[in-house]
Amino acid sequence: MLRKVLTRFRAYQLGTEGSSFSYLADGYFTLIEARLNDASTPTLANELEACDKKLIDCLHITSWDKDHCEPSELKLILTELAPSKIEYPGYEPHTEAAEESLRIISAYAGSPKRPGVTPTKQKVDPSYIKKLAAANSFAYQDVIYHPKFLTEDNSNDNSTVKLFRRGCFNLASFGDVESEDISSYLREDGILKGEVDVMILAHHGADNGFTTKKFLERVHPTVAICSSNYDNQFEHPREEIRELLHELGIPIFTTKTGDIVIRSLDPHTKKFTVINLIANSEEVSSTNTYTSKKSQYLIHNDDTLRDRRAVHPQWPRQR
Repeated sequence: MLRKVLTRFRAYQLGTEGSSFSYLADGYFTLIEARLNDASTPTLANELEACDKKLIDCLHITSWDKDHCEPSELKLILTELAPSKIEYPGYEPHTEAAEESLRIISAYAGSPKRPGVTPTKQKVDPSYIKKLAAANSFAYQDVIYHPKFLTEDNSNDNSTVKLFRRGCFNLASFGDVESEDISSYLREDGILKGEVDVMILAHHGADNGFTTKKFLERVHPTVAICSSNYDNQFEHPREEIRELLHELGIPIFTTKTGDIVIRSLDPHTKKFTVINLIANSEEVSSTNTYTSKKSQYLIHNDDTLRDRRAVHPQWPRQR
């Protein structure tokens, strides 16, 4: 059934390389990536206030690379924001910084940070994914797709891939995946093909083999999001990706000039608006309004939904 769920997403301008996002749905606040610096601290505070939150519920880290998980910033997040759950990468740390980050997470988990709540940590690896229940289409449970396997060839391809579906609109996060093979099997999944509203571009919008024309044609997100700093020394998203998005009519929003805020519109069932903010402020640069994909299916009767709904036992869902 179509649910009323107040939903917010924010892409934070860091002023340096790296990514930071948040997703609120039904009062549950997830901070995506362990990054928090002088540029993003006040805007994260603004977002928490807008969400009527003081602490975060979940810290979701897609990669051990420092642009996704910086040890000193991770420690600050755990100390100041006290998540009750940490989802961390399923592959072994491969740098000193990554090893330090894992030690920080291990020391934090099991130590009460808020009254009555003992924080938990979850390593998102193939064995964890295999244990999860199958996902149904047009539902409000998150789906974890990858890593279904781990590779030693390229740690980027061990990034966590997750579809956040608790809210009015759905958010797809791909970490730093680069593999065309991973892209190929993901684009065939019925849920991804029909339910992605907001897509965070893989590897900051790099043209590396994952974000192909076939992938974008099949998944066809309503909007694409890219994290890039003001100087944008890595030219994210790459021109080739921009051209593909333009060709397919997919609007792209970047943090180059300010934060991006996406929020559901009352009654929080189907409409959402994308707001580009001016750097270092809550002043609005532009707004655009869209309709969530699953709402267009869930307004139909049960018989129509049964015809459209597909169960995908090969794909897990988060409990």
